[in-house]
Amino acid sequence: MGIPFSQVLRIGSYILGNHIKGTKRYPLVLMLEPLFRCNLACQGCGKIDYPKEILNQRLSYDECMQAIDECGAPVVSIAGGEPLLHRDMPKIVKGALDKGKFVICCTNALLFAKKVDQYEPRPNFTWSIHLDGDKEMHDRSVSLDGVYETAEAAIRLAKSRGFQVSINCTLFNDANPERTAKFFDRMKAIGIDGITVSPGYAYERAANQDEFLNRTTTKNLFRNIFRLGKGHKWPFNQSVQFLNFLAGNETYKCTPWGNPTRTVFGWQRPCYLLGEDYAKSFKDLMENTAWDDYGVGNYEKCQDCMVHSGFEATAVIDTVRHPLKAAMVALKGIKTEGAMAPDISLANQRRAKDVFSDHVQQRLAEIREAEAAAKKETDAA
Repeated sequence: MGIPFSQVLRIGSYILGNHIKGTKRYPLVLMLEPLFRCNLACQGCGKIDYPKEILNQRLSYDECMQAIDECGAPVVSIAGGEPLLHRDMPKIVKGALDKGKFVICCTNALLFAKKVDQYEPRPNFTWSIHLDGDKEMHDRSVSLDGVYETAEAAIRLAKSRGFQVSINCTLFNDANPERTAKFFDRMKAIGIDGITVSPGYAYERAANQDEFLNRTTTKNLFRNIFRLGKGHKWPFNQSVQFLNFLAGNETYKCTPWGNPTRTVFGWQRPCYLLGEDYAKSFKDLMENTAWDDYGVGNYEKCQDCMVHSGFEATAVIDTVRHPLKAAMVALKGIKTEGAMAPDISLANQRRAKDVFSDHVQQRLAEIREAEAAAKKETDAA
């Protein structure tokens, strides 16, 4: 299936409209993170390394709806943490759908069988199940045996209930092209509606810093996977130009504002992967972020990034602006041999800054101040 035609048409029209109006920056996908807490501790994750006071925080239903309205992106991707831990998640999903959004709810599937009855299939709603490869690959990635079977069972259950289901597959430096190709074949065979694939981002707080890919190994890995996949018609729900970029055939700069992120901290600057600062409003994020300070060639933390949250928007916009180029790639297939496109120089990038502790301490101070004020008000009553 890949990307539904209705979504392609809506997003294409949205991009063309902004292009005609001369809008310099506009969002495509709202990355909504209503909580950081998760029921897994994946080795490559940089989203869960917070004190429990922060992990206990949640965006309310009203805050989520406000973020959707502020942002205005046609797609809402709900991530985390583990979204199914949020008690109001069914209401949040329904609220986003009722606003006419395409909604993707990401989950590791551990709670899926228990929670699925709280949701109903809708044409614009997709479950995205986290699966980083076959049983051995995935269970190693999430540091817990048996999760692969649970995730595959969730896929079958969701399909039996009439839901659209995709998988979100992140690959690391131990990924084997042959095994990955067989895994994609299996996912297609069991009827998955879409595959989102991406190299892992080197989160500075991730437990295992040795498993991330650099740009050269990323390109070689995906060339090998796509070579093995010729004719297999895997249902990627990503643009062909992004996949072409993964194979080293495009020189793209990231579009960090394409997938803006709202978390319990606020609007995350500059992107889903980097929390260097937080804005209090979407308008502030878009107008007052030093965008040129980030991206490959500009900032050390970005140097190996080829993740879909940063580059899919670039690829989609390129496709809309140059449809014949994208059509030729789709017709001929992704090039897996020969010279790669030149990469962006890293010679002038600025050094990375460690800002995590400052953000944590600021948020903890805010939480404790709010708790103290609430206690004082209760005691006074």
